[in-house]
Amino acid sequence: MGTDSRPHGVEAVLEPQALDDLIRALEKRGFQVLGPVIRDAAIDWQPISGSQDLAAGWTANQSPGSYRLERRNDSKRFGFAAGPSSLKRFLHEPDVRTFSVESNGNPFHVLEDTDQPPRRAFLGVRACDLAALKILDRVLLEDRYPDGHYQRRRESVFLVAVNCTDPASVCFCDSMDTGPRATSGFDLALTEISCGHLDCLLAEAGTDRGKEVLAGIPHSPSNKEVRAAAKAAMTAARQQISRRLETVGLKQALYDNFEHPEWERVAARCLGCANCTQVCPTCFCITFEDTSGIDGKRAERWRRWDSCFTLSHSYIHGGSVRQSAKARYRQWVTHKLAAWEDQFGTSGCVGCGRCIAWCPAGIDITETASIIGRSAAPNINYVPVTTESES
Repeated sequence: MGTDSRPHGVEAVLEPQALDDLIRALEKRGFQVLGPVIRDAAIDWQPISGSQDLAAGWTANQSPGSYRLERRNDSKRFGFAAGPSSLKRFLHEPDVRTFSVESNGNPFHVLEDTDQPPRRAFLGVRACDLAALKILDRVLLEDRYPDGHYQRRRESVFLVAVNCTDPASVCFCDSMDTGPRATSGFDLALTEISCGHLDCLLAEAGTDRGKEVLAGIPHSPSNKEVRAAAKAAMTAARQQISRRLETVGLKQALYDNFEHPEWERVAARCLGCANCTQVCPTCFCITFEDTSGIDGKRAERWRRWDSCFTLSHSYIHGGSVRQSAKARYRQWVTHKLAAWEDQFGTSGCVGCGRCIAWCPAGIDITETASIIGRSAAPNINYVPVTTESES
């Protein structure tokens, strides 16, 4: 994949202008560079040509059902938490044509779609999204039938992580052990810190090709003061994360509380819009659609994102298995936080908080987990801490 997580022990200090050197170095290696930019009133992934395109001096105030851009009082380039889109959008794409069938009479000819994906470098990947990629790799690559479309895209990426120094109020990566610091899965990792009167970047190579790219751009050796500043920034970020998802006993509690009144309470608010599954960096459900040309000479099969919140997702002959909002929300939470562990050996949640911020009704998965979890372990404080802005 090019994301070998072996620690290479190579650290360097980059001045702010070195980001442009990094972008040039990646472009010379044939990568299209994407970074976090302001688009449609959000900070999202877009192609960039230089550091001037980044969302410098901006942050995003996130809370249940709310995402709002705000100006910072500094010019930090990465002073915000994860935006609405994860890397899933580029690697496990929303719409994929799997094959076509053509006929000029007889016989039919099946044309498989085995496109050559673009080589992409992502600048600014957060630790939670690296953890999500590890989960998608397990689901889409490491089972009996690997997803070739995902595999080709996964193998063609270069990942530049940025350690998260400004988590949002919806983040709970610390309790999921997926952040805010990136520990594996990256080619390069950057930590944005203050170096005197300017911001600088502590860079760490995570792969051999990351080490090679770092060696080719201007930098200075790391030192004790810079490393201490980076460590302090990570400690401060962790202390900012007040929301938690307590996992002790949660899986069995979800299995044992199929008719808990919490499911009905949430269902009364749920719109069934599927926003939570669309922004989730690990949800992978798909459906297939067949189309044909009006002249009958060509047909195509398309694979599209689906969601367990749609009636058609659980459709079998005779109707949908999960017809109520209660059943569909319960399915999503129970699969994400319980059955996923049985299937793939890990939780399906990385604590990015996107499902909380982008739910129009402000439904909070950590709140549901806290209420269900108390049924199994009443002596454990499952209640997520609420920040002042949400009270």
